[in-house]
Amino acid sequence: MDAVQPTLRQIEALAALAAAGSFSRAAERLGMSQPALSQAVRDLERALGVRLVDRTSRRVALTAAGLRFADRAARGAEAIAAAVAEARDVGALRAGWLRLAAPPLVAATILPRAAAAFAAAHPGVRLAIADVGQAEVVARLRDGRADLGLGTVAADAPGIDRRPLMRDALRLAAPAGHPLIMRGAPGWDEVARHPVATLTPDSGIRALVDDGFAAAGVAFAPAWEVAQVATVLGLVAAGLAVAVLPGYALAAAAPPGVADAPMAGAPVIRDLAILMPRDRSAGPAAPAFAEHLARIARALARP
Repeated sequence: MDAVQPTLRQIEALAALAAAGSFSRAAERLGMSQPALSQAVRDLERALGVRLVDRTSRRVALTAAGLRFADRAARGAEAIAAAVAEARDVGALRAGWLRLAAPPLVAATILPRAAAAFAAAHPGVRLAIADVGQAEVVARLRDGRADLGLGTVAADAPGIDRRPLMRDALRLAAPAGHPLIMRGAPGWDEVARHPVATLTPDSGIRALVDDGFAAAGVAFAPAWEVAQVATVLGLVAAGLAVAVLPGYALAAAAPPGVADAPMAGAPVIRDLAILMPRDRSAGPAAPAFAEHLARIARALARP
């Protein structure tokens, strides 16, 4: 027959008795009746198979076994109390952690602003940012290395829950005062007559730019192909090129001297979403951070 396991309430009763020195004071400390406390101690003795308390008409004293058990139980109770307090702090966003993953452009433009707002509201929560490619964002969410991500994955991506964050249109970036900027809303054919800086073909943004030129029936031959949006913007700022980029990137990261304008015709849209693992809890900090992301996205979106 399996031994009866002591309960936490029984252990607390003995610890209170050891600290208070009497059943009445221990019962008052625990907010329970004296008979209930006495019964809890007797049940504990029965479960352990050893006398823990010597009871006389004049005093109550713990036995040697009772003293040793109470000492060890008190240390365990302190650890449990610390664990309970820590869990409550995590739930209340007074402590904890949140691991974020996003493509480099999003990580450089949207995430820092959201992180600053979140940290001001919840300074006890630690944040970590992984600025990685879109495929790696999804991989980290699936294998547990990230709690929340951002990206442009399809709504039916396996294992990923997707919450729309921002619908953003591609816009022209050019030096301030450039004829295309003065034009107001240039066509794709007009842009193609100037040196264009764009991202390498493996970029999702580049695919949208290619689609924009193709939809307008314009042959596109970029003058510059680079890996980072910051480099594209540097070329534009230096007067070497114009570019077509997401509006939020221009709102957040365009250097001095770079202006932007909408493109003529139907806008080329890029949908950015908040991503969370479908079969694993993202933790209490993730929904709170998502609210900050939504506010930042609304401020940066350039439809």
